[in-house]
Amino acid sequence: MSRVVHVLEFRMVRGTGGGPEKTILLGARAADPARTRVTVCYLRAADDEVFDIAERARALDVPYVEIVERRTWDTTLVPRLGALIDELGIDVVHSHDYKTDLLAWLAARRRRIAIVATAHGWTGHSKRERLVYYPGHKWLLARFPQVIAVSSEIKHELGRWGAAADRVTVLLNGIDPGRFRRDPSRVSPTRDAMGIRPDAVVLGAVGRLEPQKRFDLLIDAFETLRRTRSEPLLLLIAGEGSARSALEAQIARLGLGTDCRLLGQLSEITAFHHALDLFVQSSDYEGTPNVVLEAMAMETPVVATSVGGTADICRPGLDGEILPPGDVGILTAGISRVLGDHALRVSRTASARHRVEQDLSFERRVRALDDLYEEMATPS
Repeated sequence: MSRVVHVLEFRMVRGTGGGPEKTILLGARAADPARTRVTVCYLRAADDEVFDIAERARALDVPYVEIVERRTWDTTLVPRLGALIDELGIDVVHSHDYKTDLLAWLAARRRRIAIVATAHGWTGHSKRERLVYYPGHKWLLARFPQVIAVSSEIKHELGRWGAAADRVTVLLNGIDPGRFRRDPSRVSPTRDAMGIRPDAVVLGAVGRLEPQKRFDLLIDAFETLRRTRSEPLLLLIAGEGSARSALEAQIARLGLGTDCRLLGQLSEITAFHHALDLFVQSSDYEGTPNVVLEAMAMETPVVATSVGGTADICRPGLDGEILPPGDVGILTAGISRVLGDHALRVSRTASARHRVEQDLSFERRVRALDDLYEEMATPS
C-alpha cells in the first residue's frame, strides 16, 4: 500500500492506568512512520484529577488528543468522536475497552473507516462489571469485524460468545529487551539504597493493590516461608490500590514488620528488579501481564499463577514456575522449590531472556500491528 495509514488508538482509563497504557504509548512511538501514523486518544472523565496520560504522551513525543466525558451518560460522545475521526482523516480506529469499543462501533456505522478492538481481558471485580458490563462487552466483541486477543484464553472466551475464529487474532504483549536489561553492577547499589542486607533473599511483586491480584495470598505464603526457611527473606510489593489498608493490617497481624514492605507506585521498574531474587505473580485472573514480561526480560526468576495469558508468554517449566491460582500451599511450595534450586533459576532466566529477545520483542509486535492496519485499510 502506497499511502500511510492513520490510526486512532482509543481508550478510557481513570488515574494512571496500567500495562495497556505502556503498550499503547510506546507502540505509537515505535510505529513505522512510512506505513503507520498513530494518534493516541483517551476518553477522560471530567472529575478525574489523577489522570496523567497526556503528560506521558508529551514526554514520549506521541501525538495525543482527548475527549472529556462530562457526565456518566454523555450523549455527545459519539458525534464528538465522529468529528475527530473526520478532522484527523482517520483510517482505522483501534479501541481498547468496553466503552471505547461501543463508541468506535457506533461512530464507524456512518463512515468508511475500519475498526479493531483489543480484548485485554476482564479483570474487574465489581458485581456490575461481572454481571452487566463484561457480558455486554463480550457480546459486542463477538460482532466486531476484527479483534486482537492478548491471549489464547481470551480468544477461546470470545469464541464461546459467537466470535468467528478468523476474526480474532492472538497477539501477545511485547517488551523492549534493550530497555529492560539486567546490569549486574547495579544490584549491590540498588539493594544498599533500599536498605536491604547483603544476605537477604528478596521476593518481589508488582501490580495494583486490588483483590484479584491476591497479594493477601502472597503475604500468607511469605509468612510461612519466613518461618520455615533458613535464609533471611524480604517481600517487596510495588503498586497502589483499594486493598492497601487491608494488606497493611494483614502485615501487622502476622508480625512481619519491615520484612514485608508496600512500596507504592514506582516510576522505574528496572531499578526494582535489580533488588530482587525472585518475582511472584499470585493473581486469580489477568489479561496478559506486562509485569511477567518485565521480570522475564530482567532475568528475574518467575513464579506465577496460570491465569489469563501468563502461560502463553512464560512457558511452564521452561521460562518460569507456573502454578494453579488460589492455593496458598501450592504457591508456598512453588516459591520454595525455585528458591532451593540455583541451576533451575539460571536455566529458566536464560530461556526467558531469549524468549523476550525473539518471540516477544516489542518491535516484532509493533510490526505485526503495522501489517494488520495496512490490511484493514486496503480496499477489498
